[in-house]
Amino acid sequence: MQAVDALPPQPWTVACSGGADSLALAWAASHVAARRGTPVAALVVDHGLQPGSDVVAADVVARLASFGLDAVAVRVSVAAGRNLEAAAREARYAALDAQAGTGAAILLGHTRDDQAETVLLGLARGSGPRSLAGMPARRGRLVRPLLGLPRRLTSQACAELGLSPWQDPMNEDPHYARVRVRGRVLPLLERELGPGIAEALARTAGLCRDAADALDAAAAPLAGEPEPDAEALAAAPAGVRRAALAAWLLGRGAPEATTAHVAAVEALVLRWHGQRGVDVPGGTVVREDGHLAYVPR
Repeated sequence: MQAVDALPPQPWTVACSGGADSLALAWAASHVAARRGTPVAALVVDHGLQPGSDVVAADVVARLASFGLDAVAVRVSVAAGRNLEAAAREARYAALDAQAGTGAAILLGHTRDDQAETVLLGLARGSGPRSLAGMPARRGRLVRPLLGLPRRLTSQACAELGLSPWQDPMNEDPHYARVRVRGRVLPLLERELGPGIAEALARTAGLCRDAADALDAAAAPLAGEPEPDAEALAAAPAGVRRAALAAWLLGRGAPEATTAHVAAVEALVLRWHGQRGVDVPGGTVVREDGHLAYVPR
């Protein structure tokens, strides 16, 4: 409850799946809001990925209503043909942003354990310090009040309050990388390296976020140029140059900018010998008159 009580005085929309984390958050938000007079609502996103998901969503709405929350369920369409977890997350956040009231903060139930899992997944992808920075406690209107607390506390809270969280079967399906990290990798690290791994990884996320923010700030002048100067990029420190190239690609419309994409574009800067452009997601990057240009497909 203290984590929610520390939130600023503005309307809240609680995202609730019915699991222990978000259910405990919704209960705490309802009680803090009632005491403070803060407007609060709740939203249940039904991804439609399992038979009977509409029944589950309706049950969660009823449970939230018993807390005194104005709760609704919204059905979303999850794009096929890509990473299912990423597609579901994108659809969920879009629905939350569309449905939350104007000026409302969207409260998410991510815990310290979720943060640790995110850091390990980022480490496995090898995507640099930004991926190791994990999830911020606040980004825009998205707020994660429980990010500093272990998952076990939300389960304990639900047990003490007599709440029966919904057990999502997808959270037990080892087909998903996050489930394997949660059920196999983190317990193995705890056994082999000792307790406190999740807390240490969450601490690492905070340190990496500070470093990534500083790097992004240094890269911003270069990344903000529509056609950045190749000589200026070449003169920049390697980390700043690569961060600038990644941000520039995304800013020009590329749907993603992996380490491999950045390295290919960096070759136009450091190893220029008149070569043709390099293909990147959504287009081609060419070097002309000493400047880089992104040509969309």
